[in-house]
Amino acid sequence: MNTFFRRRTALGALSVTLAAALFSGSAAFAQDKNSLKVGVSVGSAEQIFEVVRKVAAKDGLNIQLVVFNDYQLPNAALASGDLDANAFQHQPFLDNQNKSRGFDIVPVGLTITAPLGFYSRKIKSIDQLPDGAAVGIQNDPSNGNRALLLLQAAGLITLKPEAVKNNTATPLDVVTNPKKLKLVALDAAQLPRSLDDLTIAAINNDYAGKAGLSLDKDAVIKEAAKSPYANIIAVRRADKDKPWAKRLVAAYQSPEVKSFIETQFKGSLVPAF
Repeated sequence: MNTFFRRRTALGALSVTLAAALFSGSAAFAQDKNSLKVGVSVGSAEQIFEVVRKVAAKDGLNIQLVVFNDYQLPNAALASGDLDANAFQHQPFLDNQNKSRGFDIVPVGLTITAPLGFYSRKIKSIDQLPDGAAVGIQNDPSNGNRALLLLQAAGLITLKPEAVKNNTATPLDVVTNPKKLKLVALDAAQLPRSLDDLTIAAINNDYAGKAGLSLDKDAVIKEAAKSPYANIIAVRRADKDKPWAKRLVAAYQSPEVKSFIETQFKGSLVPAF
């Protein structure tokens, strides 16, 4: 092979290598993006994400919030591509939705723990709970299980050990109910509106806040601040390693957001990161 041909070959190989590198860089850049649609539930999540948006903006990341009043919708919107991410649920809820609805959604970062509470307009203390009281719990499997575990922790019912172990408790798993409580399963969003018809009701933090209820002041039973039910930021599995997903998590888990949660919510919400 003559010298000229060797040089042409070497230059051609170099050009191919540079083109491949440029293409790879362009592809990586294309996978990142600077504008995201994030689904959140109404209430405290909106407040927190206003701070997240400001932090993310410093990194050149624009977050558009899509607010939901129903726990059944944000994962469907994410799975269909209408959202880039959502931040409203804990892992047991996501596991159930993936299994029951065929989603392929995964967590990418922790957000907050929102201790669950039972609230009432009829009694001021759980010691006042009468026999035969109507007790509202959520009708979705993960939150319904969570509410039943809280009733058991308060000594009001006993559940089958296997259901407790597997986090699958339903009213059918109640084995002792000395007060003969009437368990009423309703949609989570409906429970605050049903307080006049129920003696006590389990209400998730975001719905409680919207109804003007405070965990510290108004709950007659409340979950411990540290629980297995830490909320998460979730994305489609195909997006879990995308740069924008990491930037979103970093914005949420920033010192500014942590300080806001601790100052604003004073224990009714707890940073999980």
